[in-house]
Amino acid sequence: MTELRLLEHVLRRDRLVVVVALVAVVTLAWTYLAIGAGMDTEMMAEMPDMEPMPWTPVYAALLFVMWWVMMIAMMVPSAAPTVLLYAAVKHKERAPAAAVEAWVFLAGYLAIWAGFSLVAVLAQWLLEHAGLLSMAMASTSAMLGGVILLAAGLYQFTPLKTACLRYCQSPLLFLSQHWRPGTMGAFGMGLRHGGYCVGCCWFLMALLFVSGVMNLIWIVGIALYVACEKLLPLGRRLSQAAGVALILSGAVALGRGM
Repeated sequence: MTELRLLEHVLRRDRLVVVVALVAVVTLAWTYLAIGAGMDTEMMAEMPDMEPMPWTPVYAALLFVMWWVMMIAMMVPSAAPTVLLYAAVKHKERAPAAAVEAWVFLAGYLAIWAGFSLVAVLAQWLLEHAGLLSMAMASTSAMLGGVILLAAGLYQFTPLKTACLRYCQSPLLFLSQHWRPGTMGAFGMGLRHGGYCVGCCWFLMALLFVSGVMNLIWIVGIALYVACEKLLPLGRRLSQAAGVALILSGAVALGRGM
């Protein structure tokens, strides 16, 4: 009986550890962004028309960290229900390392967003090389901004967006259809869930090239929208409404750029 009570105590503590750790990760990520993510945000704001920083390996690594931490801050809150449900299932299985496997699941999820961050850094380099981004990492072309807005809006109505959003909105559906046992299974499930989330939200992240990659107002706004789209019952209708708004905004931007 004593051993059983000890095991129950450890399992309850595991769930608390997962919750506290998720809160800590998100808090640290938002704090890093708020203090500038290693960038001179004051100079970027005061002299937005200056030429972008010269690209060096150190600068590229700094940009990668900035993008990845940004994705962690924006996406982990909306992924938390899936991580916690996974931990709860492991708790019911009386897994001795439920918290560890929940962290492995999250590691797989974040690995996918690390890959996305690498692609985002490459896209930023290409846009800067073409002279289409300012010192503030925002589009200098009304045509480019309009195309991104229009494409992001149209993407909201695609079957791929719908399929990915379906799994992101329903942790139970995802876990029931993609459950894999063991630690490697947890990592693979995290990768798969991250893939669905990237498929759902990647075009929304591209909007940061329109407003400015380090524009905190837009970062917070997109993060709140993503959370509402995934967690609220009317998420699909919200997605369609956002699509219409983005298409209209893109059309207006393209009209001004012509």
